[in-house]
Parts: sequence; C-alpha cells; structure tokens
Amino acid sequence: MAFYDYLTDFIFVEDAPEKADVLFVPGGAYGEIAEHAARLYRQGYVPRILVSGKYSITEGRFAGAKSPASYRKYSYRTECEFLSDILLKNGVPPEAILQEEEATFTYENAINSRALTDNLGLSVRTAIISCQAYHARRCLLYFSLLYPDTRFLICPAVTRGISRDTWMLDPEKIDLVLGEVERCGSQFHDILKNRI
Repeated sequence: MAFYDYLTDFIFVEDAPEKADVLFVPGGAYGEIAEHAARLYRQGYVPRILVSGKYSITEGRFAGAKSPASYRKYSYRTECEFLSDILLKNGVPPEAILQEEEATFTYENAINSRALTDNLGLSVRTAIISCQAYHARRCLLYFSLLYPDTRFLICPAVTRGISRDTWMLDPEKIDLVLGEVERCGSQFHDILKNRI
C-alpha cells in the first residue's frame, strides 16, 4: 500500500446509495453535486433534497458558478439558488427541494440543515450527502456531529478532476486534498473541547 493510500481512504469516503429520508447538498459553486443529487432523486432513493448555502465566508458574496460551464452565464444570489436551479433543470420538482440560504461554511451547512429539518418535524434516520469527492470526510464529520442518530451515506461527485485516483498526480490537487486533511483537524479543536 502506498503511503498516500491512507490519506486517500480517509478523505475520499464513498458509499453505494440506498433509500434515505433526505439528501443533503451542502453548498458550493460546483454544480456537479446537484446534478448527482438529481440523478439519485430520479432513481427513487430520496423523497426530498435539502440544499444549503449562502456563499463562502471568505468571498462575502456568491461569485458565480464554477461548473458546469453552461451555468456561468446566469447570475445567482446564493449557492442555494444556483444548486436549486440545477435540481429543477434536472427533473426535481420544486416541492421536493428544501432550501437553506444562510450558511457560509460547512459547519453552518450542517447546523442550519439540522435546524430546518427539526423545524419541519422531519425524522432523519438515514441520509445521503452529495458533496464534492474531496470534501466527503469533512461533510461526514460535521453532519454526523449534528445528526448523531442518523446513518449517513456519502455519495459524492467528482469536481475539478479531483478523485481518489487523481489527487496525487497534480500539485494543485495535492494542495486541495491535503488542505482538507488539515481542516479535518484544525476546525474541530473548539467543537470537541466544547463537548467535554
């Protein structure tokens, strides 16, 4: 086993989809995660999709769609609006889309999603997360923290050409994936200490 296989297995979590109560799309400017979520919806895995996201806290605004390229010509206020538009254009009816438009980072995506499902009285026993492949572990950690009694299935989409088989072949991809490894440690210091 190559030394980087341990990092690959840690970051690139992936499960086969199963029937679930809800599918979470935790924000972003890469629409492949919404396209993937729409496919899972059309295949009958979930009755509803919860899309979360305002914009990146570091940007202070939604800077626009990164991909697919066909969406770059449109203007969106939030990540949620962008990703919801993709869901609608890919056959998900509006009544199946739940929207949360205030989260500006991944932990807030999880916090605000939990608040929304609680407010709606939704029981979330099993959930799917459709996120970027290299963002899978951090999404799983945050959502598991907020939904401790929920079984999560991570069904990611490859974005930016970053997959478990390619990340170690390009300097930019290496930096992005190792940045995720670092955030999986650094972002949990206060969260874990506050739980003691």
